[in-house]
Amino acid sequence: MTTIIRKSMLSVAGLAFAGGVFAGPIAAHAAAPTVDAKPVAVVQADKPDVSKLIPHGTQGEQSRITLNGEQTDDAKAIIAATKKAGLPERAAVISIATSLQESKLENLGHLGDANDHDSLGLFQQRPSSGWGTPEQITDPAYATTAFLKGLKQVDGWQDMPLTQAAQTVQVSAYPDAYAQWEQQAADLVAQHWNS
Repeated sequence: MTTIIRKSMLSVAGLAFAGGVFAGPIAAHAAAPTVDAKPVAVVQADKPDVSKLIPHGTQGEQSRITLNGEQTDDAKAIIAATKKAGLPERAAVISIATSLQESKLENLGHLGDANDHDSLGLFQQRPSSGWGTPEQITDPAYATTAFLKGLKQVDGWQDMPLTQAAQTVQVSAYPDAYAQWEQQAADLVAQHWNS
């Protein structure tokens, strides 16, 4: 019996609430004077401005991979290191796109015969080229900081297409390959910059 009474009370309360929701705003708008309003741009404070993430638009066909937890953590580590360095979201987009190209956001150790020389870590940095010790460049925070240090030395990197900025730091045999990851990198920065 009490279940029936409780359900009846909830039904009545629901109708009263729905009546207030529908009658209240409609009645308020009917009595309000008309105003000549101009559209206002709405920006969510918790999401970076997309125009700053991809200021030149993407170049060429875009690639995308499904990330596992470790890869997502590596993307978050790149974002954290970028923020710690005091650099904007665009630097994180360039860094993540570079890592997606170099290692698919996997912190790679030495791969034996499959290794590209002595390349290691998220950015495939080489100890023999002065990027740091194997232990350092397989630490995501250190590797990102080293990449960003190189990026900051590139005059006008903020105004360059992603692939040009990344290539200037990385000196890859495939300089245009970085561009294919720009959209996924921007999506990751937008998703995790303020998380």
